[in-house]
Amino acid sequence: MRRQYMKESWAERWHRYLDAIFPERQLHIRTDGDVKFIKVSQIFQLCVAVVFLGIASWVTFASAKFVLHQSVVASMDNQVSNAHLAYRSLLSEVANYQKKFVTLTKDLERNYKLMLGLVEQNASLQQNLHSVTNELVSTDTERKQVISARKTLKGKLNTIENEMSSLAHHNFSLKGNLSSIETDLQTALLERNEALFKTQQQDQSLKELKDRLASLQESQQDSVLRLSENTLEQISDMEKVIKLSGLDVKKVLKASNKLPRGQGGPFIPVKTDGQPAGDLKANLDNLDAMLNHSKNLKGVLQRIPLVAPLKSYYITSGYGKRRDPINKRWAAHYGLDLGSPFKSSVYATAPGVVTFVGWKGNFGRLVEISHGSGIKTRYGHLHKTLVKRGQKIKFHQKIGLLGSTGRSTGAHLHYEILFKKRSKNPMKFIKAGRYVFQDK
Repeated sequence: MRRQYMKESWAERWHRYLDAIFPERQLHIRTDGDVKFIKVSQIFQLCVAVVFLGIASWVTFASAKFVLHQSVVASMDNQVSNAHLAYRSLLSEVANYQKKFVTLTKDLERNYKLMLGLVEQNASLQQNLHSVTNELVSTDTERKQVISARKTLKGKLNTIENEMSSLAHHNFSLKGNLSSIETDLQTALLERNEALFKTQQQDQSLKELKDRLASLQESQQDSVLRLSENTLEQISDMEKVIKLSGLDVKKVLKASNKLPRGQGGPFIPVKTDGQPAGDLKANLDNLDAMLNHSKNLKGVLQRIPLVAPLKSYYITSGYGKRRDPINKRWAAHYGLDLGSPFKSSVYATAPGVVTFVGWKGNFGRLVEISHGSGIKTRYGHLHKTLVKRGQKIKFHQKIGLLGSTGRSTGAHLHYEILFKKRSKNPMKFIKAGRYVFQDK
């Protein structure tokens, strides 16, 4: 009973509020002396109020949504302009790094020529050293002959003294002979002293030559070691870029015919043979091998596509397993779908030769470029192609316009990279290119 009383009290209170806010009203309409009354009920007034509140809420919500949408569009425009500026700065940095790399290669070639000149100077010094050694040997022989002659003369002097003691009565006759013998002895002593002096001079010259040769070898050795370290760093960086792109260094070099056939075995540096300048010769041989390897790697890098084919893009579908955009079934995707405005310019990602241009099934209009070393790139769903089959293509040359031909749901570019007819993930190549062109 109490609950029923409470319910009735709330109902009565609610009706009282409605009666106070929406009392029953009458509209008086007078036409040609006739007065008509239109009764506006409480329910009708309540419905009109609810409709009015709904319309006001909708207008408020739509206005707020419109303002928020405008701010989001403005922020997205700012982000797009910032991305364009960043990409242009990245392109300028790429050009600067290419110039630096060319300058460093020229410096290495000049240093290599300088090393070859130093080796030739070292060979001439070795010949001079050999001739000085021969002269020292002949001088030493002469010195020994003087010593033996001196001993002989001493024996003769002893004999003469004995004869003088036994033949005193012949003193006057022997004085002339003794004087001549003393003169001969003095002459022999002078010749011996001159020979000793020449020997000391030649020893000093030989020591100076050895010191000069040692200092020259040390400076040459330091230069070769510095060049070797720089070359090893360059080789390591280039091999790292190739590995980041998902390729095997040995396979790429073999595909580019840069490795001799029928050879192999572990790498063992050349050791010294114990001869003068042997360490320098061994280091120069090692440096020559490293420079050849660096040159081969540089040639391979010039043919690897390390940039995106569009100036601005967003990824609409990645490489690998995905849901088909048309039938929604799981399928394998052997490329990278890049979204961009319709008819955007499509650029070649590396120099090469066009091997296919035309319509190719689900790919629509397609361009295929061979870059050598077994590497190919494909550009599908193009709106228009700008190259011909057999045409030589430069790096970043415009080859077509982005479209939606073939089996496609909208404007985008299907980008593929193949190595020895096997597909590779293009995103790895783009990331490897970012590593090459980033600030160090």
